[in-house]
Amino acid sequence: MRIVKYICFVAFLFHGLRVMGQEEVAQDSVEQYIIMKGDTVPQLALPLEEVYVFGRLKFSSKEEKVRYYILRRKTKKVYPYAKMAAERLVELNDSLSKIVKRRHRKKYTKKVQKYIEGEFSAELKKLTRTEGQILVKLIYRQTGTTAFELVKELRSGWRAFWYNTTAKAFKISLKKEYHPDSVHEDYLIEDILQRAFADGELTRQETVLDYDYSELTNKWKARNGQ
Repeated sequence: MRIVKYICFVAFLFHGLRVMGQEEVAQDSVEQYIIMKGDTVPQLALPLEEVYVFGRLKFSSKEEKVRYYILRRKTKKVYPYAKMAAERLVELNDSLSKIVKRRHRKKYTKKVQKYIEGEFSAELKKLTRTEGQILVKLIYRQTGTTAFELVKELRSGWRAFWYNTTAKAFKISLKKEYHPDSVHEDYLIEDILQRAFADGELTRQETVLDYDYSELTNKWKARNGQ
C-alpha cells in the first residue's frame, strides 16, 4: 500500500527541515615511531577519525536474515531523505531568523513549500508504508524532533493532527521516535547506517541524539546472549 496522502506532509517537511559485535579502535591521536640506527624517533601525531571494526552478521533463522536484509534495503533508500530534511530545517531556520515581518516569513515558507513539493513529491510517492515509517524514525534521528512536532511548529496544530490521523490510516505514526537503546529494530537500523557509512554507501550525518554505537552493540549482544 502506498502512502500517497502522507506524501504531502513529507514533501513539505523537507523545506523545514559493519548486526553484531564491533569494537571502537579509534583514538583522538596517535604517535608513530620509526627505528633509525637503534634510536626511536617519534613522528608527528596524526588525528584519526573514529573507526569501527564490525563483526560478521549472525542470524538465528533464515526468516530473521531475510527481515534484516529487507530492513537494510529500505533504510538505505530513505536515509537520504531524512538527511535532507535535517539540512533543510537548518536552512529554513537560518533564513527565517533574518526575516522580521510575519507576513514575509509566511510568504517565504509557502514559496519553499511549493518548490520542495515539485522537486521531491514524485520520488516520495514511491515509498511503501514501512519505508514511510522508517523515514519518520530517521527524521527524529537527524533532528531530535518528531515529524508531528515539526509540522505543528511549521504549519499549525490542526494540520499536525490531520496529517497524523491520515498517516494512521496507513499504520504510520508521525509521532514515532527513534530509540536504538531500547527498540531492537531501531538498533538494527543504526547498525545498518554505521556499516553503510563505513563502506561509503551513505554520506554520514551525525545524529543529534545522545547515544554511543559501541555501547549499543555491547548492550544488545548481552541481551541476546552473544
